[in-house]
Amino acid sequence: MKQRLLAIKDIVHITGITTRTLHYYDEIELLKPTFVADNGYRYYDQESLAKLQTILFLKEMDVPLKEIAAILKLPLEEQREVLKQHNDTLRLKKQRLERISAALEEFVAGKDVYHLSIFNDSAILPLPEQYDREARWRYGKTEAYQSFEKKMQERSSIEKERQWHQMEDVFRKIAACMHFQPDAVEVQQLVDEWRGILEQSMPCDGHLLMCIANTYQADARFKQYFNPFSEQGDLAAFMHEAVMYYVQGLGESKREN
Repeated sequence: MKQRLLAIKDIVHITGITTRTLHYYDEIELLKPTFVADNGYRYYDQESLAKLQTILFLKEMDVPLKEIAAILKLPLEEQREVLKQHNDTLRLKKQRLERISAALEEFVAGKDVYHLSIFNDSAILPLPEQYDREARWRYGKTEAYQSFEKKMQERSSIEKERQWHQMEDVFRKIAACMHFQPDAVEVQQLVDEWRGILEQSMPCDGHLLMCIANTYQADARFKQYFNPFSEQGDLAAFMHEAVMYYVQGLGESKREN
């Protein structure tokens, strides 16, 4: 009995694939028609349909078309081994996507990008290390930064984490005082507390405090970090102004002494 061939419309009806995709598979020689009529119509036999279904399965498994062509030439057992390795790759991708999704959820919820676990499995350096390298490039030759770097190397990760939490707690307190003027006693006491936390890592004279405050104001990344602490406005700008008043007070205190 002569085998009945399937026209493109039959393949489309059976599999859901598009005519354009079938033409493309023919063009790249991934799936050639069994027979081409004089009028150019393409026809496929049952073996071609089975091959197409394997191609569609592999494509759904996120296997690139070039790899599919190579896999189809292998014996079934070797195909299974290749797909086992591909599955391991997919598991790693899944873990990475889960980390990305978790980081996005944290960012949308208001967590600063600095604290997100991104770039950990990438050739790109994690953001904390990027910021450290940028700071070293900008300030590495200054005595203050060299003192800071030495002290940070001596401190444990627990001590660093504690200092970070202390700093964020002060920012929250300052944010809660934004209904006062920046030179108010309540605000200036908190700026003094902020300076004390900084001095756990490096000596902070008026000039250095002004540099830090100017960075808070001028660097958009700091604004993105600061402003989620406050619902009352631009905390970075408020912090900048408060520190400037504080430094002015330090100068007046020296003159009085």
